[in-house]
Amino acid sequence: MTTPHPRRSRLRLPATGLAALVLVITGTRITHASPVDDGCRTAPAAEVFATDNTSVVTDPDDPRLRTRLTRFDHEVRAIIRAHGARPAASTLLDGVFWSGELKRATYERSREFDVERIGRDGLHHVAGVIAEQYGQEAVLTFRCLPRTSPETDAVEIEVPGVRVGGLREALVADPEARERLGGGSVTLDGTLVLVAPVADLSLARGFTASLGADWGEARVRYGDREFVG
Repeated sequence: MTTPHPRRSRLRLPATGLAALVLVITGTRITHASPVDDGCRTAPAAEVFATDNTSVVTDPDDPRLRTRLTRFDHEVRAIIRAHGARPAASTLLDGVFWSGELKRATYERSREFDVERIGRDGLHHVAGVIAEQYGQEAVLTFRCLPRTSPETDAVEIEVPGVRVGGLREALVADPEARERLGGGSVTLDGTLVLVAPVADLSLARGFTASLGADWGEARVRYGDREFVG
């Protein structure tokens, strides 16, 4: 999903298209389920992926990547509530993205927010408010929907057993992933999450395998994604 450039969200779209894929590592929501499960019973109504960072970070040891974004967490929750929705869990993420301009990996700390009691238009509005308030080029949203919904255009894949260092190594070594997927994010606990176009499900599966993750432990949810800026 798109590399950190000034005034961008965690999922900033790189020159070649982070729009193709979001990889996130989160350690709290995975259960051992069928590799393909389009049910939304255990998923939040929607998710927002965002940051307050506007700098390009090329050093994985940069101290800015150690922030917990605590104040940002509180502020975004307040924005969600102020617009009639209910904030739920929030997950701290470490992003690894490929910059086509710099020809190297870049990094970013961000958060994923679970949001309940919100529809398509409300989610778009909330993401737009966040993008404007924090100077982001794009904020990524994902709504869980039935697989057969006419609005479904993406999948969210969750699978445990991935290292953030492994994500960086795989991205640097794979030109196709760099060009089509752009990058992704990881948390501290080692669960991979990919938000990708439905058409790229097989590509995402192959990239997941290159990270050493077990596809048999993956959960796939279908839905609608949007980059709002």
